[in-house]
Amino acid sequence: MQYWLFKSEPSTWSWDDQLAKGDAGEEWDGVRNYQARNHMRTMKIGDLGFFYHSQKDKEIVGIVEVIAESHPDSTTDDERWDCVDIKAVKTVTKPVTLAEIKENERLSGMVLVNNTRLSVQPVSADEWRIICNMAGVK
Repeated sequence: MQYWLFKSEPSTWSWDDQLAKGDAGEEWDGVRNYQARNHMRTMKIGDLGFFYHSQKDKEIVGIVEVIAESHPDSTTDDERWDCVDIKAVKTVTKPVTLAEIKENERLSGMVLVNNTRLSVQPVSADEWRIICNMAGVK
């Protein structure tokens, strides 16, 4: 299993929007960055990810699961762009802010700390466990 972080501006697509989609989930569409697209191309069904609100609050608010592997993004006719489908799994007990992540020395190598603009990014197994503990997720 691999772990990921999916960033979204809540004014565009929020955790509440993701929750409302239920088990049907939703395409993680509109990604127009080659590195983020390439990350999605390596995802497998069952991989888990953090759902991160960017912009104002800058915090991890939920956990999602990949339910469909990489396929053409339905929001464009440009064949270069793919997406995956994800569904909400769990709302975290305590949102984990970017500031808290940056303050944790064990997370200093995390992609989010070093490349805050990348919309889809890998998370190591150790980073996953640390953040789940911070978020009150078992």
